Amino acid sequence: MSSPSSRDISELNPTIGPTIGLAGMLPRNKLTQRNLAVFAAGVVTFLNLYCTQAILTVLASQFHTSPLRTGLTVTTPLLAVAMIAPLIGAISDRFGRRRLIVSAAMLLILPTLLAATAQTLGQMILWRFLQGLLLPFIFTVTVAYIGDESAGGTTIKLAGTYITGAIFGGFAGRVITGIATEYLGWRIALALIGLLTMALAWMIFIWLPAEQNFTPTRGLARALRSYKIHMGNPRLLATYAVGFGVLFSFVAVFTFINFRLAAPPFNLGPAALGLVFVVYLAGVVVTPLATRLAARIGRRPVVLAASLAGFLGFGLTLAQSLPIIIAGLAFMCCGLFVEQALATGFVGAAAREAKSTAVGLYVTFYYIGGSLGGILPAGLWRATGWTGCVALVSCMQLVMLVLVLRFWGAIPIISPNPP
Repeated sequence: MSSPSSRDISELNPTIGPTIGLAGMLPRNKLTQRNLAVFAAGVVTFLNLYCTQAILTVLASQFHTSPLRTGLTVTTPLLAVAMIAPLIGAISDRFGRRRLIVSAAMLLILPTLLAATAQTLGQMILWRFLQGLLLPFIFTVTVAYIGDESAGGTTIKLAGTYITGAIFGGFAGRVITGIATEYLGWRIALALIGLLTMALAWMIFIWLPAEQNFTPTRGLARALRSYKIHMGNPRLLATYAVGFGVLFSFVAVFTFINFRLAAPPFNLGPAALGLVFVVYLAGVVVTPLATRLAARIGRRPVVLAASLAGFLGFGLTLAQSLPIIIAGLAFMCCGLFVEQALATGFVGAAAREAKSTAVGLYVTFYYIGGSLGGILPAGLWRATGWTGCVALVSCMQLVMLVLVLRFWGAIPIISPNPP
């Protein structure tokens, strides 16, 4: 992930025009509070989205089922995000930004805390599904809020603040849950996530200023018409497939590598499995450098290099040495993060009109890929173990590379805006 530019956000939402933004109106302390609220919006979203990924084997023991079935606690919220994402832009354009962000953050507290009380796997999946329905109202609408209420360099900084929060939240959700589960139990771990969600929602409620540049529109019919246009654009379809493949690969690898590392000869506990996600931060360093390089030499050579990093990473995870496996996961993260960054930027460049709905469709395909990434490799895992999973994601990587080389022509680089 890397910071989106002001051009990026305005192009992804055609309702956004030139604006003086809040930066010229708010005193310095209010600007600091707004920045903290935007940071909190990024954290609270991804803190919740993947919080069960490091404790799947523990949940399997608790609910007397297989770890593969507890993987539904990861894939179900992703599927919920994919279902609701195409409608978020139109709903936000009609009802406003702050109202939706704050309401969703407050409502998120309930299913998050209830997940800690689940008596059956079905109950857990239900609360996770409800979380997934609420999360897009936070992360998608926050991006629109940034575009509405800031301009120029302020937009870049505010978007960077949001993305930093999103990255930190995704990392913290896994690590906190893993460590707390090992020492306090999974119920207390999820309750801690709920309490953190409560604190973050309160920060958003107190510190996020009301929008000043928002004009309500009735955009649902227009959005629905634009979907047909986008689905007829080969470049966009190829990019949607790349997005599908990126999150499919991420979820597949980080779900099933947990099962491998929890078993002999590694025998990692929940805390150690949570700390494995430190490799997630490797992409944070590499992605901004890669996007700047793509602006100079083009997307396709950079995607080729990212794909090679992905292939190398997948291969290294076949080793029997834990440090080599961790290195492989780091290479994989770097490759997939770069592909994701360039794909999200390419959507805004390739869409001829209604860019916000083009991005909504991308988000849908992206999260459908993630939801299937925790399910489709299960048969290969049972039949061939980790080797089959590596073969599957390697094939997915190859398909993504072919699509990029075939359909990504020369369009000016736009800094990426992560879903």
